[in-house]
Amino acid sequence: MQHTPQRRHRAALALGAALIAGAIALPGTAEAVGQLALNQHGGAQRHQGDQTRSIQQAIEKAGAKNVILLIGDGMGDSEITIARNYQYGAAGRLPGLDALPLTGSYTTYSLYKDGADKGKPDYVTDSAASGSAWATGTKTYDGAISVDIDGKPQQTLLELAKANGLRTGDVSTAEIQDATPAVQVAHVGARSCYGPDTASCGTDALQNGGLGSISEQLLNTRPDVTLGGGSASFEQTAKAGQWQGSTLFDQAEQRGYQVVSDADGLAAVRRADQTKPVLGLFTPGNFPTRYAPTTATVGGADEAPVQCTPNPARLSTGLSLRSLTDKSIDLLNRDRGKSGKGFFLQVEGASIDKQDHAADACGQIGETIDFDEAVQSALAFAKKDGNTLVIATADHAHSSQIVDSTPPTSLSTALRTADGTTMKVSYGTAAAGGSQQHTGTQVRIAAYGPGAANVVGLSDQSDTFFTIRDGLQLDEDLAALSRGARIDLSVGAPRPNQRVTLTGSRFAGDRQVRVQVGSTDLGTVDVIDGAATVQWRAVQGSTTVSFTGVQSGQQASKQVRVR
Repeated sequence: MQHTPQRRHRAALALGAALIAGAIALPGTAEAVGQLALNQHGGAQRHQGDQTRSIQQAIEKAGAKNVILLIGDGMGDSEITIARNYQYGAAGRLPGLDALPLTGSYTTYSLYKDGADKGKPDYVTDSAASGSAWATGTKTYDGAISVDIDGKPQQTLLELAKANGLRTGDVSTAEIQDATPAVQVAHVGARSCYGPDTASCGTDALQNGGLGSISEQLLNTRPDVTLGGGSASFEQTAKAGQWQGSTLFDQAEQRGYQVVSDADGLAAVRRADQTKPVLGLFTPGNFPTRYAPTTATVGGADEAPVQCTPNPARLSTGLSLRSLTDKSIDLLNRDRGKSGKGFFLQVEGASIDKQDHAADACGQIGETIDFDEAVQSALAFAKKDGNTLVIATADHAHSSQIVDSTPPTSLSTALRTADGTTMKVSYGTAAAGGSQQHTGTQVRIAAYGPGAANVVGLSDQSDTFFTIRDGLQLDEDLAALSRGARIDLSVGAPRPNQRVTLTGSRFAGDRQVRVQVGSTDLGTVDVIDGAATVQWRAVQGSTTVSFTGVQSGQQASKQVRVR
């Protein structure tokens, strides 16, 4: 007789034995919470505080060289169970999600931005606020992209990983400007601020003195690998700044990006780093789904059960989420021995949420299966690598429910599952044609690899930021990372009108520097592997050259005398 449940829970039993022995104490004591206001950086952590026998301390030496964070947008426990039942049966297993050995739950609430309840919990989050929480460790309001409730930008995991010398990647099946991928690369007050033509950008627009739209900030953040949809926004033209008048695609190419738009183009890419980062945008908007849509109706679960069918509009398998994950890992892990550094990669399965909103059971099931395949790829790499932390979770739960009998007033669908029986799925938070709502329940978080035990028990989304930051040993002090900045000239004693290369080096904490020569502002220059270069035609006399880090504020100056 096979003891499947015993095998399935072997890792959990081992962890339980450690708990009984006192090696690990689960977090969650009242004393550990509430030491900071919820809206402060780290204020919503459930693992914070002086816990002398906490999970973190029990595994404090379990640092990872790489982290792969996978987000199933809208993938609550119901969505996971529906996909598992349909594809593998009630006693089956999702080969990716259900293979991650350590599992917990985390809370997902956002905060009110203003009014009498400013800073208090808003119990049902959107993707922007939830993503900002794990990306920055700071709770914020619905619609915000990595700014706090007062609009102040918060450093993201991807930005910090880059500043600390790691390679970085951002992958999604949505528009790359959508909330989840955006939280790693941009800081705006309104999640809809996709491109320079977006009216909702307001003060965030370049022409209004802001940091620019999400697409423009993405180019400044400069991940090594960016893959997804959303090419339409990159066809827009910059309205201000040194790239004014150029489309964002033109700007990307001029700044050294490898821009690809199809599976063949991506397959041809052999290298991705700060010198030649990859920007792959494969659709104008979101990716088509894996399965053709189904339509839930009032009383639909009493109709004949349906089976999901392939979507003829689906992109080639070379652009599946699994393929994009494999390609990203390959590019980020290639030649890493030269730097001794690892990588941080975020991967999103975006349309579990989008099809749940549409009450499309087959649509959300297919996207959950797609996401699970990406988890399988990440897990396979981590097991081979031996030094990679894989975390899979969701940004929030959603409204689909498995029900026993057809609800008389709700939209519902009947599905024929792998068990050969009927599963009834109900959507009860909006009428036909409306958008189904997110729900405020806690969601699953599961992990494998060094530091994986930090997800066990009950945590908050913001804890995930600190689990990853501490696992990768990321220094948040950008000024310190750029403290040794200096300026060098290609010519020791330039002559008048001679072309000189000015190089600012050791600006590790910065993504751009502003260059000033005397009273002349030469604009901002990208920092590539800690260094920024600009050409200057020497003018007779003595002048001061200054490089100022845009992110760190650190300045390096040099007096130059032209004879």
